[in-house]
Amino acid sequence: MSLLDVTRMIGFPDMTAAADAQRRLDNLTKPQGSLGRLEELAVQYCAMTGDRKPAVPSGVVFTFAADHGVVDEGVSAYPRAVTAQMVLNFIRSGAAVNVLARHVGIPVRVVDIGVDHEFPTTDGLINRKLMRGTCNMLREAAMSRPVAEQAIMVGVELATAAVRDGAGLIGTGEMGIGNTTASSAITAAMTGAAVDSVTGAGTGIDERAREKKVKVIGRALAIHQPDSEDPLDVLAKVGGLEIAGMAGLILGGAAVKVPVVLDGFIAGAAALIACGVAPRCREFLIASHRSVERGHRIILERLRLNPLFDLDLRLGEGTGACLGIGMVQAAVKILTEMATFGEAGVSGRSE
Repeated sequence: MSLLDVTRMIGFPDMTAAADAQRRLDNLTKPQGSLGRLEELAVQYCAMTGDRKPAVPSGVVFTFAADHGVVDEGVSAYPRAVTAQMVLNFIRSGAAVNVLARHVGIPVRVVDIGVDHEFPTTDGLINRKLMRGTCNMLREAAMSRPVAEQAIMVGVELATAAVRDGAGLIGTGEMGIGNTTASSAITAAMTGAAVDSVTGAGTGIDERAREKKVKVIGRALAIHQPDSEDPLDVLAKVGGLEIAGMAGLILGGAAVKVPVVLDGFIAGAAALIACGVAPRCREFLIASHRSVERGHRIILERLRLNPLFDLDLRLGEGTGACLGIGMVQAAVKILTEMATFGEAGVSGRSE
């Protein structure tokens, strides 16, 4: 299957299923609309999947890991080695994403798509390494166009396999020192926003370091002139392998009508790429939260996504996506497990 084949598979939401879900919600034992966004979320889920009265979906979160050559420019508060160290932490179930995934009862799938480290064959680690990190975008393109497309297809294949194994919700996660730099570059290139307006503190750099990061991104964009009308060009020139993998996860989920729950800023950058490749995939996205990273608000506005919550998160890994999956499951339970007025023998609203 090619990337073009995947984009052609992406259809439209089922508005008849959405209307049926809304009618049931309106007849549940509560004032109409009193569960607010949970009701909207239940309708949205039915529209995405085409299910009128769905089973509570099982979820999975994929945490893609990769390194970034631009770290050599001093854009991060942490050294590149932390990427590999955190991958080991994920495998040992010691990271925040593992804790929150356990909380909502879903597995974490850790994917090495481009870490600058050779891991031994390990249970719990999916090896899809394409490069040992991207090249330094300030000196050359981050990766070739064929590698960028290959990385997207890794995500497509993992999404397809997860759905085949029974997943009804897919969460995006990532780990990669330097990836807020790549995400800011993608966001500026894809939206036309000023680099300064989409570049935040990332791992916790101070204002002086942030200003340096802005300059690095600005110079890289000036050198490469990525074409906003060609998302693969943007991805190859200034993106990251884990960002490409998440973009593929989004496209793969949309192609088989399974909702994809986005994490924060870096997942948002992946969504910009995916929606650039196939605009209809936006209809299958659920934004879990609004990140503290300043560029995330611009991404959400561009994609017209209303996040479910705002808890000042900025960790990544898939932490917000885990909580978002739990909220989608709760919404589906409201739709399917609550009684209607008729079923419960409760009087409806007085005329």
